[in-house]
Formats: sequence, C-alpha cells, structure tokens
Amino acid sequence: MDIEKEQEAFALEHEQDQRRGVTEYHPSADREPLHQAFNEFGINAHPEEQLPINEEPWRPFVSRGDFEFAEIALDAALNKSQINGLLALIGRISRGETQMTLKNDADLCKAWEHATEQVTPFTKHTITVPYKREERMYETHALPLWEWALDLLDTPVLAPHFVWDAQCVYKHNGMEFERFYNEPWTGDRWWDVQSRLPDGLKAAPFCFILYADKTRLSSHGTVKAYPVVVRCANLPVAIRNGDGIGGGRVVGWLPIVSKDADEEGKPGFVNFKRVVWHESFQKLLEMVARYSKTGYSHQCFDKITRWLFPILLILSADYEEQCMMSLIRGQNCKCPCPVCIVPLEELHNLSKTFALRSMQDATEALNVYKISKGRGEALLKALGLRAVANIFWLIAYSDPHEAISFDRLHALHLGMWKHLLEELKKILKALGRSAEAKLENQVAEFPRWRNFNHFKSIIHITFSDGNKMQDLSKQTFYSALNILTHRASPEGFQLLRLIGSYLQLDSYIGLDVHTTSTLAALDAELLVFNAALKDYVECASMSPIEDLKLDWDFPKTHLWKHVTRDIQMKGAARNYSTRPNEKLHGPLKEAYERQSNGKDVAGQILRIDQRKYAVKLLRLHVDALDEQRSLPDDEAEAEARPDVFEGHVKLGSPQPPVSIQDIENSRSQGDHAFRGFRRKFSDFVNTSLPGYGYQLQRWVTIPANFQIQEHRYLRVNYESVVDWRQTTDYLRCNPHFHGHPHYDCALIQLTQDVSAFVQLILMFKCQLPDVGSFELALVQPFTAGVIGAPRRIDRDFQLTRIKAVSRESSIFVPLRSFIRGAMLYPDPAHQDKFIVVDHIDSDMFMRMKTRARYR
Repeated sequence: MDIEKEQEAFALEHEQDQRRGVTEYHPSADREPLHQAFNEFGINAHPEEQLPINEEPWRPFVSRGDFEFAEIALDAALNKSQINGLLALIGRISRGETQMTLKNDADLCKAWEHATEQVTPFTKHTITVPYKREERMYETHALPLWEWALDLLDTPVLAPHFVWDAQCVYKHNGMEFERFYNEPWTGDRWWDVQSRLPDGLKAAPFCFILYADKTRLSSHGTVKAYPVVVRCANLPVAIRNGDGIGGGRVVGWLPIVSKDADEEGKPGFVNFKRVVWHESFQKLLEMVARYSKTGYSHQCFDKITRWLFPILLILSADYEEQCMMSLIRGQNCKCPCPVCIVPLEELHNLSKTFALRSMQDATEALNVYKISKGRGEALLKALGLRAVANIFWLIAYSDPHEAISFDRLHALHLGMWKHLLEELKKILKALGRSAEAKLENQVAEFPRWRNFNHFKSIIHITFSDGNKMQDLSKQTFYSALNILTHRASPEGFQLLRLIGSYLQLDSYIGLDVHTTSTLAALDAELLVFNAALKDYVECASMSPIEDLKLDWDFPKTHLWKHVTRDIQMKGAARNYSTRPNEKLHGPLKEAYERQSNGKDVAGQILRIDQRKYAVKLLRLHVDALDEQRSLPDDEAEAEARPDVFEGHVKLGSPQPPVSIQDIENSRSQGDHAFRGFRRKFSDFVNTSLPGYGYQLQRWVTIPANFQIQEHRYLRVNYESVVDWRQTTDYLRCNPHFHGHPHYDCALIQLTQDVSAFVQLILMFKCQLPDVGSFELALVQPFTAGVIGAPRRIDRDFQLTRIKAVSRESSIFVPLRSFIRGAMLYPDPAHQDKFIVVDHIDSDMFMRMKTRARYR
C-alpha cells in the first residue's frame, strides 16, 4: 500500500510538474528562477497600480470630434479637397445653415437610387454571334447615345453653349486675313456635312466624338474593362474636354473575347472578335442610325426649332482600336493605315501621298466577297480590310475612315518618341557608362517649371505615362546636345537631328489654334523629318553599333502624314485627343478597387459611375441656385479662388521688410549682383523711372534705412499668342524652395521695341515718398544672341542661344514690364550661355518663331 501511495504521489507530482513553468532570469538580474503554474505563467505577480485616466486622451487634437474626423479622413485616404469639403459641410450643419438627414449607408444608398432615376440608365444586352457551328453569347452594357444626347439637350445650363452651324473663321496676321482652325465646327467636314443635309429644313448636325479602349482594372491585370466614352462636338472644348456634366461620359461596356489557344491568330477567329465588337457597339447606335436619316426636331436655346441629324464626326482611339473601328487587318497587312491605302513598305516615306480610304470602296469589296469569297478575299486583302460589315456604315453622313483621327498621345508621346528613346539608349550604351551618366546628370539638373515632370534617371527606367514621356523628350534633347556631337557619335548626331524635328512637329501639332501659315509650316517640317529619318537610317546601316533600327515601316511613322488634313477637317488636335478619355479610366479603376466586391464587375462599376453622373447633374443645379440667390462679393470670390487675380502681375510669399543697406551688406559678399545695390537703385529711380512714365519733380535720395519688402513668388497674366486667351505663369525667386535655390527666368519688355530674357535675382515692393508704391525686380539680363554668326548646330536644331551679362551688370525693372515666364537651359559646354527652351509651351514656341523671322 505504501508503494502504491508513493507511486500515486509521484504521478501527481509529475502531473503537476507538467503543468508548471520555469522562468530563468539573466545573471545580471540577480533573481532566483521563478516556478509557476501554467495558469499563472506569463502573468505579472505584482501588477502596477491602475494608471490615472486621461480626461482628454484625444490631445493634441482640440476636441474628440476633431480626432475622430482625422481618424476617418486618414482611414479613407481623403485628399485636401475632400477634407476641406467635408469640414465646410460640417461647419454649415453646426451653424444651422443646412441639415443632414442621412443616418447610415442604407439611407445613402436609397438617396442614390432616387438621384439616378433622373438620368438614363444602362441596359444589359446579350448578343449572340455564331462561330464554328456554335452560338457564342456575350454580355454588353449600353446607354443609347441618343438618350445621352437628349439628356444634354435638356440640361438648361448647357443650352446656351451649343453650336449648330459650321463656320469659316479668319484672323489678320499683319498683312492679310488668313483662315484659322480650332473648334470642330471651324473644320471643313462639319461644313460639308451641313451642306448635304436636307434642304428646306433648319437642319444642323449633332456631332459625336466616340472613344473606346481596353483598360486594366486590377493591379495584376487579370480584370479588364472595355469602356466606350462619348463627347459632344457641338460644345466648346473647355466644356467638352472638362470633368463636368457636358464632358465625357461612359456610355458602353463592351465584352472582351477571351483568348483561345487553339483559335488565336486564325483569320476566322480574328474576324469573329470584330463581329462581336461591332454587334455590341450597335446597341449604342440604334436610335442614332435612325435619326441620322430622318432628323430629330428640337427647339434650341435661341428659340429656333432645328432638325438635328446625329453624325459620327470623330473617332478618338489608339492604333489598335482604329484597326477595330475601321476593320483593317492591322500593322502587318498590305495597307496598314486606317485612313489611306499606303503600302506597308512605304510607311516610312512621308514625301508620298496615297489615295484615301472610303466607305464606298469598303462596302463594294465586301459585296464582292458575299458573291465570291475567293475574289472578294483577294480584293479585301489588297485593301487591308476584314470581311466584316462595319456598324458605323449605318450612320448617315458618317464615314469611319474620315472620322478616325490622329492621336498625339499614342502616335507621338507613347509611339514615335519611345522608338527614338530606345535608339538613344543604344547609342549611349555604345559610347560608354560615362556618356550615360553625363546625360542622366544633366537631365537631373534640368531647370524646374510648374507642371513639368522632373527626372533623376532615364536610362534604366521605362514610363507608360504619356505626359512624362512628352516632358522627357524635351529634356533629353537639350541635355544631349553636348554629348551626341558629330565628332563623338555620327549616329547620335543624326538621331538628335531627328529628335529635334520630332519636337518641332509635336509643338506644331499641339497648337490649340492653327492658321494656314502654321499648317504650311507643319507640312514643311514633315519633309524635314522625312529627310532626317532617311539620313539616320543611312548612318545607322554603316554603324558598328548593333541593333540600330533600320526598318521604320510601321504605322506610327506614317500616321502624322494625315494630321494636317485632320486639322483642316475637324479642328485642332485636342478635339480628338485620347488624353481626356483615358483620364476617365482612373475613376473606373478606383471604383473597382475601393467600391466593388469583384463580382458583376461591369454592373457594379457602371452603377457607381451612374451615381457620380447624377451627383454632377445635381451639383450643376445647386451651383446655379447659389449663384442666383447670392452673387459673392469680390473679396469672397478672391478667397474662394486664390489663383485668380485681376491685372497683369501679383506678388506672393512676402518676407519681413528690411532696410536697403541691410540687403546690400548681407548679400553683396556672396553675390556680385548686390554690390552697390543702394547706389544702383538710386540711379534707377532718378534716371530710369521717368522712362516708364513716372514724372519726378526732384532728385530722390535713398537713405540707408529705406525699407523694401522682398517677395519670393510672382504670378504673371498674359495673353497667349496662340489662342488669345489669358494664361498665367508662376515664377519663383527663392533661395530655399523645397530645399533648393529656385530663380526663374522671364521674357520682359526692355524698351518699347526690344524684349529680352532675364533671370530673377530679387523681387520687392517699396514706397517712394511723394512718388508712389512700386513693384520691382533686380534681374540679370541676357543678350539677344551670342556674338558672331550662329553656330551650325544652332541652325540645324533651330536653337536660340543667348548669353548672360555679368552679375555686376544686373538691372532693376518694373514687374509690369514682364511679358511672361521663360525656361532657359544652361549650356554645359559654355559658361554663361543658355538655350531658350521654346518647346515648354505653345505660346513660347510661337513667340520664338516670330523672333526668328525678324532676327
């Protein structure tokens, strides 16, 4: 029995040991091992006394409400505009100026449902297309185009802005009137269509701009969308390309035919996908096709009842979508241009012109195919066409080949420039790492400019952003001038000639207003590019550098052959740019990532898009009501729109006033521009101010304690020489702007007949007793040009090179003499010499063209 008890006791002790834990402490702790039962293990045997409760735990936030709002804003990743909007709403509610009845998400969803009832809904359709003895079904979502058009026509705020009649407009160029083109109704196609509409009616075209393209919704690219976007060409471009109710609208969601490994690439399957696309698109066009033949009676804002005929004026798309819209066979077919019948092997030759495609030729070829597949296929193949009926043929007065338009984004910034950049990288690699590093360093040091992307590396980075590629092309060209010299690299020099001509063409094409003169210059520059391309290919063919491009027979080399005609027919290139349309991809991706559950993707995203459109419409009416009830006074309006100001110049970023002697003493040691600052200023006041129209009754003495107030920011309003609209430049004169010195340059009116470039040194306000208040700048001028005959490189690349005067020769000028801002690129090979970056915007480009003519 004792043995049994001992065994039981041992078993019990063993079981207890298994349920105990031991904690051994570091020797420096000088503590015995701690034996604990598992239910006590890890628990502090000496709990701290309860901490005192903080009665205001939300500090440093002023109130708990502030903290909770900040918490929600952070969690929802609200931007500055959204935060300000919500805080303003909360403020109005707290002051009793408005009320909020929504209590939860269900209430909000119900309100959204009521709001979307005011706009035309999407309809889901199922289309059936036969393929290899089976019927394949696809879903498409459509908001009929004519229903969308009627929504626009019934929007009172938009009614006064519709333009119905074609116009030929002219401007005087100093010698004669010449025609200019900007909006679509200033082009020849609108005029031709209106001339063909039925006589005896007050008939006018309702012109559609259509865009379609696939886009990725998910970051990994497995979920895609195929939206269709519509815009109304009868509205001015500011409304049409804007984000408001008269801007672009998603009206369709096309099916994407899944890839089939067994069928992909076969002619029958390729044709099948095109049939699916056009059958789906038909759901958008049914009423448009009908009314394009009969017209639709509508009383317009001017109380005139017009018969509106819907037409397809513009198809805005990249090359892949243009092939789908025009039903050509693609870039490797015998005639790969959707606009003309240029042979594949002639795509590089911009000096030749080929017959234009027409709907009539396409329908006749398809009719032959229906009678005899053999003869028809041979004819279609020779024309580069698919054996599929084009849905756009159903719309009267609408030839898809005429509607297809040049797209600057994909043809140039994401097209031709990418090819030129790849050639540049190959040549730099052959020159060695030092040449690559030199270019990257010079690009990294390129002058800053508002809304101008800056790059630290370009050799080993690829971009898919067209805006970045556009900016990169300009910076790369100027930065490579001292690297790809004729002696260092004949291939690189020829490539730079090609890039220089490319930039000239890009700047011409990007003009928002064209004249017969600019179109003639554009055509002439196309021939320059053609010759430069020929020279580059010849040089590359003899180069030891491997893999330089010798075959330039691809569509993007050819497409800008038609840009001049597009401008004459449909106005400026921004009318058919894909940029504003691709911008609409962003909200679709955001809706997928943040507001959908990944199921019924099209239905959920279009429902969200519908809500956004309904809110835009309501916001339009709310703003109109607010404007009618109480027009804001000038002070309130200025506060609401801080970037808008009256007059020519406006200073900002004021610094504390200092004496003129303190300025001279503190800065003259490090900068020779401030030597004799007080004396120089006195001379300017007494000798130069009268030349600006200020009458001095006596010699003005400037005492040592004369106060000036420095400003480090300047806004300059000026009239663009391109479209005659007010434009604003934003200039900095700041020793520590984002941690770096930033001293912008400007173009100023030096005398009545002479303008000059200057660099800002100091901007300030001052008060002269008995004379008045003045806004002035100390600037470093540049000579009009470098002494001597222009260098060959300047002539070849159409460069304007200027030279800075010494800092000691800095001068004072009134800020009102500023014409506009300017970007000057410092020539790395020649100290104090600069190159005017004329491609920074259209206004500077045209100003420099004018200066060159009169040099």
